[in-house]
Amino acid sequence: MVKYFCSSTDIKSTWDHVVSAFWQRYPNPFSTHVLTEDVVYREVTTDHRLLSRRLLMKTNRLPRWAERFFPSGMSRYVYILEDSILDPVNRSLTTYTWNLNHTTLMSVEERCVFLDSAEQPSTTQLKREAWISSSIFGFSKPIQEFGLARFKSNQVKAMKGLEYALSNLQVGKSNLKANQNFVSLQKPHWYISFFFCSFTK
Repeated sequence: MVKYFCSSTDIKSTWDHVVSAFWQRYPNPFSTHVLTEDVVYREVTTDHRLLSRRLLMKTNRLPRWAERFFPSGMSRYVYILEDSILDPVNRSLTTYTWNLNHTTLMSVEERCVFLDSAEQPSTTQLKREAWISSSIFGFSKPIQEFGLARFKSNQVKAMKGLEYALSNLQVGKSNLKANQNFVSLQKPHWYISFFFCSFTK
């Protein structure tokens, strides 16, 4: 039996900003369990979609009750593959993620769809789905329950991390605008000298 999770969220930011923040969300203080991320493939299709594949490494701590049933040398890291499809025409970003190791213990598959909201301006709709399963005989149910609880906790952290990236983008945009305004107010020395000389002649 597979545990299923589904949630929908309205992100109060434009789709363009959300997509930009998505690519820049790591590292952040809310996702310290994400250790590394690497782009392993990227392609722009003839219909202008961006296809990407990334490899992420995360920590994978077992619940204490399960530690005595599994080898002490078992890897505490999990490798995650993330495929994404960015469609600028239909203004959607779809991601698929799944773990590559420890699949017998627990398999977690996730799909996220970020859509530009037609009804609400400056809003992005996020639908998140997850499927959690385990093949450990006699322990599959508690492992799946643990996996579901951990997934819910991590997706809250993921949203906070995305909001953190969005705020950083906004701060960067504000600083850039302030710098541009400051520069536009400054007259170069040669201009001041030229004006003064012209006036005194």
